[in-house]
Amino acid sequence: MRLYADKLSETLNRSLSAVYLILGNEPLLIQESRLAIERKAREQGFTEKYRFNADASLNWNEVYDCCQSMSLFSQRQIVEIEVAENGFNAALGKELASLTATLSPDVLLVIIGGKLAKAQENTAWFKTLSAQACWVNCLTPELSRLPQFVAARCRALGLKPDNEAIQMLAQWHEGNLLALVQSLEKLVLLYPDGQLTLLRLEESLSRHNQFTAFHWIDALLEGKANRAQRILRQLAAEETEVIILIRTVQKELFQLLQMRQAIETQAIGNVFNQYRIWQTKRPLYSAALQRLSVPQLRHLLQLLAQCELLAKTQYSQPIWPLIQQLSLQCCLPQANVALPT
Repeated sequence: MRLYADKLSETLNRSLSAVYLILGNEPLLIQESRLAIERKAREQGFTEKYRFNADASLNWNEVYDCCQSMSLFSQRQIVEIEVAENGFNAALGKELASLTATLSPDVLLVIIGGKLAKAQENTAWFKTLSAQACWVNCLTPELSRLPQFVAARCRALGLKPDNEAIQMLAQWHEGNLLALVQSLEKLVLLYPDGQLTLLRLEESLSRHNQFTAFHWIDALLEGKANRAQRILRQLAAEETEVIILIRTVQKELFQLLQMRQAIETQAIGNVFNQYRIWQTKRPLYSAALQRLSVPQLRHLLQLLAQCELLAKTQYSQPIWPLIQQLSLQCCLPQANVALPT
């Protein structure tokens, strides 16, 4: 069974599974999910807990002994196995699938790991593993869903934000949901009536959003100029290495140019498959490909080359204005052409 983290509590109230897969890229949701499972398990007599890290030094015999060797006087126990980032592979997957198939009834197994690629989800070992487990999806909410996420968190705490307050909370805490939880807890204490407005937020909170080069790239692909500039300003304030931004956008522009040339003779769906574009990212790439022509993409690459030259040779001349110019030109609605389907 697969479910999203916000539905876990409902499932736990109905029954407790023998195996849980907590997978994703959002630390807050992963932590909340593991604690919710542990609380419910302790209510049902799982009083002992053991933790293992699935790295090269792990002794699997110890894990099997822990999961199978139950004596008359042993307590029911929770066994957590944490997989390092990018640690999932076929060998580990088969080991975990084998382990889940031989669990003692008095053992609750919780496997924690990062977000899986689509190719990993489609492997035989993962299908075997997920068929035996409750899979809790702990992904960071998409930007479009973040206001809904914020509103749900506020309702759970008895807070009553207006629409502008919800938007500001989402904007100020994007990429840092742990800080969002802390901010909401602070607001509960400050405003017992629960009413949240822009004025109250500005008086009580500061920005906690965390942006990376990939947030900037998504804004460029989607053509959101204001958002792209806001992200750039924060990256500049944090003294992000310009070369990191240049290399990241360079890869995307070259790929967009190749894709733009390919869709002249192929259906866009085939091109997406060829370049292994995730389903969630396809609307962003579609927007960029409709907006940017081949000459425009070549012009952007030339401008990017100027950025790199300036960054590597003219240390006294500021580079960020040129990066901002590149960002704006990438977002301008210049072409808007129909793509073959």
